[in-house]
Amino acid sequence: MRQSYFYLKLETHELPMAYKNEKRRVRVLLPKDYGKEKNRYYPVVYMHDGQNVFYSSEAFSGYSWKVIPAIKRNPDLPKMIVVGIDNGEQDRINEYTPWKITESPLPEDIELGGRGAEFAEFIMTVVKPFIDEHYRTKPDKYHTAMIGSSLGGNISAFMGIEYKDQIGGLGIFSLANWITNKSFDHYMERETLDPEQRVYIQVGTEEGDDADRQLMYGNMKQAYIDCSLKYYKQLIKKGIPVDHIDLNIFSDEEHNEEAWSKHLPECFRFLGANWS
Repeated sequence: MRQSYFYLKLETHELPMAYKNEKRRVRVLLPKDYGKEKNRYYPVVYMHDGQNVFYSSEAFSGYSWKVIPAIKRNPDLPKMIVVGIDNGEQDRINEYTPWKITESPLPEDIELGGRGAEFAEFIMTVVKPFIDEHYRTKPDKYHTAMIGSSLGGNISAFMGIEYKDQIGGLGIFSLANWITNKSFDHYMERETLDPEQRVYIQVGTEEGDDADRQLMYGNMKQAYIDCSLKYYKQLIKKGIPVDHIDLNIFSDEEHNEEAWSKHLPECFRFLGANWS
């Protein structure tokens, strides 16, 4: 299935998730003149919550990341392939959380989280190889980036460490690490990081929503800011150079795609600063 939108082509695939015995929609946005530039190879940016990436009509909040307009309106951006990977809807929290959620007011008989490693493996052993085989990509880590927001930021941060030899850039929007704070901290402490990685971090001062209230104690707005600041400090402590991290705290911005989309072009610029 192929769609044309402005001068960009969006292609749709259904890829098998063996561990769940189902298929997952993965869409591929090709750069301008991809069909003409037969000898050109491109960096790839993978984005979580694929339903929210391209079209507002299907986005959870009614407002998408506006990836297509962002690319169209910012001709200085490096040419890239953007891959939107749909979330698991009701299973989203489990797929985007590598550890069981134990630091919340949830009743003891409700278990959430813990399937993030399996989902990450699906992306790196099924999705990425498929993209690299079927499209003209630059498959090395320097030209591979991953972007996610909220829980999508959590799984992106995890994968940036777990697959540091394959992912060179991270866009971490509204990190929600408060949901498995201790587990992530322990994981970060025992792992080594890649000092060549580039990390864009965004958070607003008015974060948090009704769903969060069921999962956390305390001040939600402060929790999101604290998560991003602590993550920034952890990256530096583990050897990521300061000039490889772009930390942004935006006044009055909330927890939604409308806020995140504002900063997507700058994220693309930062992650692609060294793309040839």
